[in-house]
Amino acid sequence: MYRVINKQALTKRLFVYFIPLLLIGVLIGAPFLMLFLGAFSLLMWHYHQLYRLSDWLHNQRSFNPPEGEGSWEQVFEGIYQLQHRNRKKRNELAELIRRFRDGAEAVPDAVVVLQNDLSIVWCNQLALKVLGLQWPVDHGQRLDNLIRDPKFAKYMRRKEFSDALELESGHSVEQVLEFRVMPYANTQLLVVVRDVTRLKQLEQMRKDFVANVSHELRTPLTVVTGYLEMLDSDSLPPPAMWNKAQTTMLEQCKRMDSLVNQLLSLSRIEGGKRHSNDKAVNVPRLLNLIETEAQSINQDKGHQLIFKIDASLDITGAEDELRSAFSNLVFNAIHYTKPGGKIEVLWQRNNEQACFSVTDNGDGIAPEHINRLTERFYRVDKARSRTTGGSGLGLAITKHVLTRHGSQLKIHSELGKGSCFSFAFSSDRLIVISPLVTSNTSSHKSVI
Repeated sequence: MYRVINKQALTKRLFVYFIPLLLIGVLIGAPFLMLFLGAFSLLMWHYHQLYRLSDWLHNQRSFNPPEGEGSWEQVFEGIYQLQHRNRKKRNELAELIRRFRDGAEAVPDAVVVLQNDLSIVWCNQLALKVLGLQWPVDHGQRLDNLIRDPKFAKYMRRKEFSDALELESGHSVEQVLEFRVMPYANTQLLVVVRDVTRLKQLEQMRKDFVANVSHELRTPLTVVTGYLEMLDSDSLPPPAMWNKAQTTMLEQCKRMDSLVNQLLSLSRIEGGKRHSNDKAVNVPRLLNLIETEAQSINQDKGHQLIFKIDASLDITGAEDELRSAFSNLVFNAIHYTKPGGKIEVLWQRNNEQACFSVTDNGDGIAPEHINRLTERFYRVDKARSRTTGGSGLGLAITKHVLTRHGSQLKIHSELGKGSCFSFAFSSDRLIVISPLVTSNTSSHKSVI
């Protein structure tokens, strides 16, 4: 326990020190000489203690101060206690700063702390990646000198931060960043940067979806409306014209009905629960039915169709949805491959997975289109798609069906060499069939 020295104790110590010296001086007949020698010795002793203290404060070879003697014991002990409290406070402050930085690093946005002159005080690791900053090289640099965009410089000079600023990043292709600035402390600003690329893409997809649905429905409605306007209850058109008009209106109505059904199907798949209606699916039988339909569609195209099906490979899932996924890929290959092409359909076991693929030798797909093929109503060639009757929803439905079944559509294509659409189901969906059931069956292959 630290004891505080007081004046009374110091006075008492001085009397205890000087009284014996005075008595000895009186006995030998030299009291002033003894007092002088005693005072000089006491002064030298205090200077020695001051030297020890000064040496310890400057060199700090040890956290603990040197051992004190006499009245200096309380001085050294007081310094030790003060240093101990300061170290505890520094540790608490360091822990607070560490927790603040850990919290800032955990934020899913880039964070930059600026002085009012826009010089950088601190930033988290995500800011280095998103904004291309370098730490600690950019410490103290002005942020508007590092982000050289006139819109950003004008936004920061205006100092009206109620609305966020959106900029296209120069460090990544097609990346949109949202800047939000708010006061921080007394003389600082906090800049939060968020990547809103995905939100912008979704917004654009929504706009494209509305525009495409409107266009797809407007065309057949215009045709039907035009013919209906020509009809008159008193004078019907000649039989030949009426037959043509009736056929055209029926085709357009079927087209609208198909489009609406596909939209409802897509909505149902997106909103349904995963594995909610899973059961054993006889995929070989399902693919045989799709093969029969493909033969009918292929009559005008004249493709060479090759189906290689493992007759013992079944899975669990939703049969209607899987049929839609399988058939969309097969029928797309038939529709979009030039006449006389070659299309190969595989359903095989590979590394304890059930793998399905459709490969054609058509024109192929440019790389910039591949990532957007599964968007609703997205078409590589809009004119050709309408001539083949495509709605642009097939691959979107396939993507969501596979997602619900724990799989993913993979697309590999090269211009002039063809395309391969494939996906695989994990081993937990495979159904093991008894050898007695498959002893009389073999892989199915047909060339049409």
